[in-house]
Amino acid sequence: MEEHKTPWKTVGSREVYVNPWIRIREDHVIRPDDKPGIYGVVEFQNYALGIVPVADNGDTWLVGQWRYPLDLYSWEIPEGGGPLSIPLIDSAKRELHEEVGLAAAEWIDLGLFHLSNSVTNEAGRVFLALGLTEGDAEPEGDEVLQIWRLPLTEAYAMAMDGRITDGVSIIGLTRAVEYLQTHPGPSGHPSHQAGKGW
Repeated sequence: MEEHKTPWKTVGSREVYVNPWIRIREDHVIRPDDKPGIYGVVEFQNYALGIVPVADNGDTWLVGQWRYPLDLYSWEIPEGGGPLSIPLIDSAKRELHEEVGLAAAEWIDLGLFHLSNSVTNEAGRVFLALGLTEGDAEPEGDEVLQIWRLPLTEAYAMAMDGRITDGVSIIGLTRAVEYLQTHPGPSGHPSHQAGKGW
C-alpha cells in the first residue's frame, strides 16, 4: 500500500474549550494549496465503545434513549465511553453490565472505527459478546434507558433501512453479522448459531 504524508502544516494551536469529555482546539495551518487557514478539532477524552451481545438463540439487545444533541429518541447497541487509561475490554464489560445487565464468557474484537473524522479525533472499537449470562442493569444517573431484546436479524434490518441511525450501532451490527457468517465456529456450538440462516 502506498505511504501517504500529510499535505497540511500546523503552525500554531490554541485551546478553545475543555471539559471532562471533550477538548476543542483551533489550529492555524498552511492548507494543501499553500494558503493560510484554520482548522477546528474536537478531541475526545474517552474511547468510544460498542458491544453487540448475541444470545445462543440469535437474539441481541438494543438500548433506547433520548439523545440530547439531536433532540430525538434513538435505538442503539449497548455503547459508551472508555477512559484512555483503562483496557478497552474492561470498559466494554462494564458498559454491557450497566446498560443491559449482561455478562459474556466470550469477547471478540470487531475492530477500530473513527466517527466524524473531518472534525474530531474520536476513535472507538466494537465487540461481539457471546456466552451471555443475564442479570440486572445498572444505568448511570443521566441515563433513562429502555431495553429491547429482539432477533439479531431484525436489529440488522433496522440498521440497514434507517430505523437505526447511530453510527456505532450500524458499524457494530454489520461487523457482527459479517463475523458470524464467516466464523461459524465448532459444529453445533450454540454461541455461533446466530450466524446461520442469513
